[in-house]
Amino acid sequence: MRSSCAPLLCAVALAASTLLASAPAHAVGRLLDVSVIDRDTGAPLPVYRHGSDWWIAGRPGARYAIQLRNASGERVMGVMSVDGVNVITGDTAAWEQSGYVLSGWQNARITGWRKSDAEVAAFHFTALPYSYAARTGRPDNVGVIGVAVFREQLRPPPFIGPMAAPMERRRMPAAGDATTNANSPAPLENEAQDKAADAGRSARESAVRPRQAAPHLGTGHGERESAWVSHTRFDRRSPRPQEIISIRYDSHENLVAMGVIATDPPPLPHAQAFPGSAGSRYTPDPPAWR
Repeated sequence: MRSSCAPLLCAVALAASTLLASAPAHAVGRLLDVSVIDRDTGAPLPVYRHGSDWWIAGRPGARYAIQLRNASGERVMGVMSVDGVNVITGDTAAWEQSGYVLSGWQNARITGWRKSDAEVAAFHFTALPYSYAARTGRPDNVGVIGVAVFREQLRPPPFIGPMAAPMERRRMPAAGDATTNANSPAPLENEAQDKAADAGRSARESAVRPRQAAPHLGTGHGERESAWVSHTRFDRRSPRPQEIISIRYDSHENLVAMGVIATDPPPLPHAQAFPGSAGSRYTPDPPAWR
């Protein structure tokens, strides 16, 4: 159902049927475990650490899903972007936009660009010029999956005081009271590390560009498929996310060329258990004593 809340307080609630017990493999994150699944094989893509960045190798043409697991017992919201584009609205991604709400310990797969409450256009790896971001005039941030994680605003418990207490002391917040806490933003975790990573990223990328083996990958706007959601109200604990998760991606060839993935070692020589077996025979006698 759609709620009547203001746009910035609305969020998309994922179906309860996505509740699972186990965490996905190859996940990145603390409040949310985030991993990427190759939907054509069903396998999670290995995550490689290179400097301060996490990387995955995409397979051109393969459909993929972003798997989320709430690692806490409270509701959280993940504002999600692919190639710098919000996966729900299609807007250039920003923290204050709509996101997906997960209940405590909930596990869900996001399989595409949301088109309605009932459909998405499937994510698939494709050459950068054919990516959704490039086709809509926004190619600068192609090659990164992002999730900005928000905790929910905690409401105080009902005040139970003496019957003679003044009415103003017993007043509770109304259902529509604002809960954005704009004057007390929470600090962004790992902000110093993020700034340091941004400062060194340009130098690293310029150093590896001459060794690029293939065109960069992006995410395409694939076929429509069913994916139902409802709407709920989510009041953020802070205007700034408590965690930002970024996973960069490119082709396997490019990750090898950039040094993200070590070059496969040469095959070892084939060891034989019985190298001297020329044919069937019995054990010979030892040399005679002289």
